[in-house]
Amino acid sequence: MTRSGGGEGGVDQVLRVPADMFRFTTGERAPLYSAILHAFGEANERLVTALSLDEVRERLRGVGWFDALADEDLVAALRQLREWRLLDAVQNHAGNYRTAEEYERRNLQYSLTRRGEAAFAGVQHALAVLASSGALQTAVLDAISDRLHALAELVADAASGDRQLFTTLQELEGHLDALRSNTKQFNGELQRLLHADGADLAVFHEVKAATVAYLQEFLSHLDQRAHAIAGAVARVEELGVDVLHERALAGAELPPLAGGDPAPAWLQARRARWEGLRVWFLPEDGAPARVEQLHHVARRAIVTLLQVLDRINQARLRSSSAAEDFRELARWFALAPAEDDLHLLWATAFGLGSARHAHLVHPDPEVVPASAGWGEAPPVEVSALLRSSGRTERFTRTGRVRDVAAVKAARAERARAERAELEAAWDLLGASAPVRLSHFGELDHRVFERLLDLLGRALAVHPDSDGLRRAVTGDGRVEVLLRPPDGPGRAILRTVHGRLTAPDYVVEIRPSARVTDHGLHQERRAG
Repeated sequence: MTRSGGGEGGVDQVLRVPADMFRFTTGERAPLYSAILHAFGEANERLVTALSLDEVRERLRGVGWFDALADEDLVAALRQLREWRLLDAVQNHAGNYRTAEEYERRNLQYSLTRRGEAAFAGVQHALAVLASSGALQTAVLDAISDRLHALAELVADAASGDRQLFTTLQELEGHLDALRSNTKQFNGELQRLLHADGADLAVFHEVKAATVAYLQEFLSHLDQRAHAIAGAVARVEELGVDVLHERALAGAELPPLAGGDPAPAWLQARRARWEGLRVWFLPEDGAPARVEQLHHVARRAIVTLLQVLDRINQARLRSSSAAEDFRELARWFALAPAEDDLHLLWATAFGLGSARHAHLVHPDPEVVPASAGWGEAPPVEVSALLRSSGRTERFTRTGRVRDVAAVKAARAERARAERAELEAAWDLLGASAPVRLSHFGELDHRVFERLLDLLGRALAVHPDSDGLRRAVTGDGRVEVLLRPPDGPGRAILRTVHGRLTAPDYVVEIRPSARVTDHGLHQERRAG
């Protein structure tokens, strides 16, 4: 028994697994029970819902069961699965039977119950999870953003088809499920990797180095993708999520059920899925978005992996320990043939006098393998002070710690000046309405650089069906909307360093939706 929380739009409830639902996976006859359910599952895939005894035997060979199986054992296995309510048996009154034996073999037909279908699906899912490793796929984030923009266009267009809206919503939920499951699986694998000790240090080093590169690639544009998805969610909610779900319900064409109308449960499931989407990208309660938590986990994992890689490198360069040296010496003493040999070995090992230089290393330790012998290793420079004082260098009084207060104040002042310069640039570029790119004409070079940054972000985004490109700055404060030019005209922008010729795009620069919502929230709190 487990408890399901409402963290992603669900309702707190206790999930109770029916008794004996997975009993077929244990015991001596578990392989036979699993093969029988597999045979019925394969039959269901081909829309065959009922099997006779002979058909069950034939289907068993199709799923890989080739062991000898008597009729009594097969009937007993089917009877046991019926007792566990995984199979059901009905009499085939429409058949024609020539003998009593044929009647006994073909009269009963077996089929999976609803519990049996769920049990077989649960085992298949468990095996799939064991075989998969999870992944952090930026393509899934892009697909979620695309489906949200498509939903917004369909909801805004009253003439669009409800069926198309339903399929688009199903695709969005499928991508969200893929993101959640892959992220959970990859995070589990990542945490196991962080605590694992590889037997082969070379392979272990390569795996962790490749994982660091994989995480860095995923995090490179994660903030921009998350902001784009959050903006798309807000746009759909402005158009009405309830309208979206009602039209999707009409396009789903749910079949009538004997137990009642399936529409309320279907709508409740869609609302829960939408709340799950908000938890990931745009939570309502002010809590951090799940995608931000993923960002922090990946960042911490990169730091931890780099620390582990550093320890592996240090272990490769570290010389043999004193304890291991003494063990090897003890083995030499044990193998000495005579007492004179023992005295000679003692004098050789412990009669060499002071060896304070033994801790010195080559200036570039990486060029000297840890396995290299003393005779093969290149010489190192030994200080003349080592014999007399036991130190390799002269030590003087520690210098006075420099006062960095002035440096801190200068850096803070420079940061404020850069922020003021950035705000001034945004004020110069911002407009109350969309303008053509040629409207800016001649610009200060720093403002021109800010404008180029915004244009580059917008052009890197995939346009929607109307050709609109939407992007935000790295801090999420400014949003740019770029529309294609409606004519062959060209825009010329001039600075003191030269000029830029480009298509005359229609540009709109404004504060992002998140900043606007935050400002309104602060005004309400102040009111």
